[in-house]
Amino acid sequence: MARLTKSTRKQSTMLVICLAQDWRALSTVSVAAPSLWSANRLSAIMVLTKRSTIGAPVKNDCHYHPGTPAKWHCGDCLMHYCNNCMPDADARRQQGFCPRCSDAMRYLGAATEVVPFWNRLPAFFRYPFHTDPLMVVAICTLVPMLLSANLVGLIVSLILLLALFKYTYAVIRHTADGHMKPPPLATAFTGDGFGIVVLQLVVFFLMGGLIFSAALVGGPFLAMLAVAFVVLAVPASIMVLAMEHSVGAAVNPFNLMVLISRIGWPYFLLYGYIILLTLASAAAQEFALNHFAPGLANPLAGFLNSTFTLILFHMLGYLLFQYQEELGFASDHQEAPPTDGPARDRSRRVDADIDMNLKDGNYDRVMTMLKECLKRDPNDALRLSQLYRLTSARNDAVEQHRHRFRLLAWAAARNEGSVILHLLQSFGRIEPGFRLDDPELAVACAGVLYRQGEYKAVVRLLQDFHKRFPASEDLAPAYLLMAQALANGLDQWDKAIAFLTYVQKKCGGHPLHGQVAAYLAQAGRREPLKEPRASFAPGD
Repeated sequence: MARLTKSTRKQSTMLVICLAQDWRALSTVSVAAPSLWSANRLSAIMVLTKRSTIGAPVKNDCHYHPGTPAKWHCGDCLMHYCNNCMPDADARRQQGFCPRCSDAMRYLGAATEVVPFWNRLPAFFRYPFHTDPLMVVAICTLVPMLLSANLVGLIVSLILLLALFKYTYAVIRHTADGHMKPPPLATAFTGDGFGIVVLQLVVFFLMGGLIFSAALVGGPFLAMLAVAFVVLAVPASIMVLAMEHSVGAAVNPFNLMVLISRIGWPYFLLYGYIILLTLASAAAQEFALNHFAPGLANPLAGFLNSTFTLILFHMLGYLLFQYQEELGFASDHQEAPPTDGPARDRSRRVDADIDMNLKDGNYDRVMTMLKECLKRDPNDALRLSQLYRLTSARNDAVEQHRHRFRLLAWAAARNEGSVILHLLQSFGRIEPGFRLDDPELAVACAGVLYRQGEYKAVVRLLQDFHKRFPASEDLAPAYLLMAQALANGLDQWDKAIAFLTYVQKKCGGHPLHGQVAAYLAQAGRREPLKEPRASFAPGD
């Protein structure tokens, strides 16, 4: 147990007075530290808080993504954020700063998305049958039966019993940390933690002393109350001991009452499951002992007892994991794919800021952010797409005209004919008679429009191309495209032939010049103008 500060001791004294005056204070005042567990696990500090936590926990969704569990909470802004809103936060170190006020936020872990324990009962019963716990149970229950009944056999059996109990207590801590798969086999036989069994025996001894003292002081009635409290608090005491490895924390009545009150009625529901589980374990062991030979019945009974114990301790650990927010610590599902920590790519932070500002209606702020991004990377396709969507939604033709070349190039690269057509119409409102003064971009946009059947738009875009760009190398592809639009789309064959003839006369050195004769032949027969097919005949 962490040492209490002077202020904390004063608050604890106030709590004792309140409890002495009215037992119902526990149902209206949440009593405990903001964290029963510190970053290093349990650090029981008794303070008073204002909110009640009796009953089911309140699950908060992200403010900007309803339906997505929140992972972070800002106490100043009173805002909840999911991981999508906080791509630059460090979940491993539980460090993140509010995108609104830049203050440090509280990491919620899996507190807002944990499935209630009563919805995953089948998973609890499957838990002991993973490879690692099965091996622990097999070694610790079968090996002692193969040993000789001497001092060495007794010592080895005792060590294996300690290892089994060490493993079961490790299950609570492991599960509370978010691991839904059992600890590895080595947990039972290596490292420290073997003293947990001794600590548990001391806890039970002190609880018995509490009952005995109550009987001496208040007679049978007070003794019965003490028995009722001890029986009720045993699961809470086991959870505290497994996490804290402290006898003082595990027998402190206020700690136990705080844990029970913060979890609320689900604690009593779990208690009911524990009773049923204990009865089922006893019935299964009795059946094994009564219906099988002793050589098989004893190991089978030991195996059943160990597996039921693992189920029980896994449930206790999961209850801590489920109510981590109420108990003041944060852990997450450890079986999820690991992340690389804070995102180094600034664009992910910008994406989140843009998303949040859009949903808040801060469109001018979003526009400023997009402009800043395009200054760093003028050809960023994502930012150009966002710029187009934002300006279109706001009918901001002026801003679109300001970025006309980049927007048209972006749309042409993605064959977005409808976007090109919309932009050209928008530019026409700002600049009547708008003409694109980039010949290569004009041909690229015309090609997209032609493929999408916007033949009139092709003609308008390439009109007087030879006058505007007389020395351009794009003259031949521009007028071949014009001829195709006139012939294939608008049925204006004479004009198409005129453009083809112009290309034949003026663009003799262009690579496309060789195709003009084929186009003219097709136009003479009023056939759709198509590029000549490649020929692989010998001699070509």
